[in-house]
Amino acid sequence: MYRSIITGSGAYIPDIIVRNSHFLSNDFHSEDGVSPGRTSPEIVEKFSKITGIQERRYAAKGLSASQMAAQAAELAISDSGMDKDSFDQLIVAHNFGDMIDCHSYPAIVPSLASRVRNLLGISNPACIPYDLVFGCPGWLQGMIHADAFFKAGIAKTALIIGTETLSRVLDPHDRDSMIFSDGAGAITLEFRDVGDQHVGLLSTSVRSDCGEEAGFIYMGGSHNPEKDSLPQYIKMKGRKVYEYALRHVPAAMKECLDKSGDVIENLKVIFIHQANEKMDEAIVKSFYGLYGITEIPKNIMPMCIQWLGNSSVATIPTLFDLVRRHQLPGFELGAGDLILFASVGAGMNINAVCYRCG
Repeated sequence: MYRSIITGSGAYIPDIIVRNSHFLSNDFHSEDGVSPGRTSPEIVEKFSKITGIQERRYAAKGLSASQMAAQAAELAISDSGMDKDSFDQLIVAHNFGDMIDCHSYPAIVPSLASRVRNLLGISNPACIPYDLVFGCPGWLQGMIHADAFFKAGIAKTALIIGTETLSRVLDPHDRDSMIFSDGAGAITLEFRDVGDQHVGLLSTSVRSDCGEEAGFIYMGGSHNPEKDSLPQYIKMKGRKVYEYALRHVPAAMKECLDKSGDVIENLKVIFIHQANEKMDEAIVKSFYGLYGITEIPKNIMPMCIQWLGNSSVATIPTLFDLVRRHQLPGFELGAGDLILFASVGAGMNINAVCYRCG
């Protein structure tokens, strides 16, 4: 039996650390442009309690999403021991293309995947590069795409990257701007004969809701009514996103695990999109509740949002790489460990992947 196997991982974590204190003097406004009625320090303190974020990383000026992607990819390729010219597909998930500086025009032609292939020096013309714009679940959707191509007999190897420079689309007058960050993460995926072993990518689940949900995360102007701006900032209806995620993500996770043929008691680690600490904790609690379990296992959900923030498509591959490289105390992965990936984001889109380490 052939299955998709992760053979390497890598991540690029930007050097610039931006702590919550950076925002203490910001002039925040609510969505309707009025003052929120609290001081900036009060807003920052409440934000920290809700999201768990203490600091985040921003890319240095002039460093693009494709350049970060290439650096993460180099580490993943080295980790896998593969020849860079052996890849059939190079998939890059992102949302804003290459933006060299704040509010610069997003460059998406040529595709970021083509740029990354160029930066990596891949000369094999059979290596097909393409981008995925799927909100925060884009990197996981890349895994699902690659697995489908493998099963169709079109490809056998893939390099899958999530990269983003969200710091360049942030409105300093919007409190939600404190959530977002920059970074890149990558894996190498191969279609291998695993014999009768129940390992590799076991099952997937995808959901999309594009009615009113399509407007939960969008591009808009500044919250400051005195600032005349184009719709150049990322905006989020936080409460709507929270409610949507709590309503649908646990069910998608359950569907994915049930399709794998395995049981929740065997689950070792849940890698969930680093969106909001409280929201992620509530999602996992609800997920276990669907099985009638009220006691959540310890060390089931590693998190890096506290110091890396929400880097969208880069959060899960970065978190996965940190655990694989033993950089998060209390978490490790070994042969036979059952893990579950899950993400939710703009669209609104949800996906989940169940995977057993080989």
